[in-house]
Amino acid sequence: MSLDPIELVSRVKAGDVRAVSRLITLLENREPDGIAALQRMDAPSRRATVIGITGYPGAGKSTLIDQLASAYRRQGRKVGIVAVDMTSPLTGGAILGDRIRMQDHSSDAGVFIRSMATRGQHGGLARATRDAVRVLEAAGYDVILVETIGVGQDEVDIVTVVQTVVAVVAPGLGDEVQAMKAGLFEVAHIVVVNKGDRENADATVRDLQEWLPRVVRTVAIKGEGVPELIEAIAEHQRLVNPRDKTV
Repeated sequence: MSLDPIELVSRVKAGDVRAVSRLITLLENREPDGIAALQRMDAPSRRATVIGITGYPGAGKSTLIDQLASAYRRQGRKVGIVAVDMTSPLTGGAILGDRIRMQDHSSDAGVFIRSMATRGQHGGLARATRDAVRVLEAAGYDVILVETIGVGQDEVDIVTVVQTVVAVVAPGLGDEVQAMKAGLFEVAHIVVVNKGDRENADATVRDLQEWLPRVVRTVAIKGEGVPELIEAIAEHQRLVNPRDKTV
């Protein structure tokens, strides 16, 4: 069923969750109505805080995002989450993987969660990720968290979509961390050593602190270190958005 692009944009700007979801789907499928609606969407008067969460599989990105969403909601901020997943060979949609960890927010009207399939796109993002961020920003979401697929050091496309890039690692990933130094870490503004209660966490933190500007230790499953990460993100946001007093 065709929907008038002007009406769709109006509903998105009013914060209509169904309209937001519908428009993102149209953009994923490259439908003319979706493209037309996006072209009619003006830049919002106030920019959202857009944060990229990337890193290797198993480092705890989804758990960390779940904790960040809870923390920002306690601040009274609306949160949008765009999580990029592998493409299902059966449906062509996203394989949800460990997105179940975020479902505690499913009943919260102040949190919007969307999984997107890569559909052959490289670089850690889906082809419509940037457009989805624009839609969420237009809908009035204050914080937008973008989780990359988690394939490794080549996930550098995230830097073109978000303002702050957070790379998540876990102790004991020595070879992977060394590889990330040659790619992903070059665009990361903050590095999180998650599962920081594990053996070798101290050594991983020390190694990274030798050459990275901001390293934060967390135990995401317990919420430990999350306030420090929130502050590190806010500090970076103040650098990139010096006139924005809301970060």
